[in-house]
Amino acid sequence: MFGGGGGLNPRKMKQMMSQMGIDLVEIDAEEVIIRTDEEELVFTDAEVQRMDAQGQQTYQIVGSPESRPLGEGSSESESASGSEIPADDVEIVAARTGVSEEDARAALEEADGDLAAAVEKLE
Repeated sequence: MFGGGGGLNPRKMKQMMSQMGIDLVEIDAEEVIIRTDEEELVFTDAEVQRMDAQGQQTYQIVGSPESRPLGEGSSESESASGSEIPADDVEIVAARTGVSEEDARAALEEADGDLAAAVEKLE
């Protein structure tokens, strides 16, 4: 159908897809994570395209993923989010208990961001 040697001219292919009602959109993704029952496939610096056709959206990811066990990625995310306690939360705990912001932040990190638990620990 497409004949010829090495394939179709990209501009011609885009024109044909447009005529068939297919739109192709490049997505500037920083990271793509596919989570299965057993592992996470993490694509960093991947090329991502979304194809819109007949009311459906299809995503294409091109790149080499890093495979990591399911629990490993979750604990890294939790510890990263644990160290990013909102400043407002730190101020609330410090004001309520009369401790320094450093102590309030430490208590919040131990309590996984739970304000009530951090206050209770410090009182």
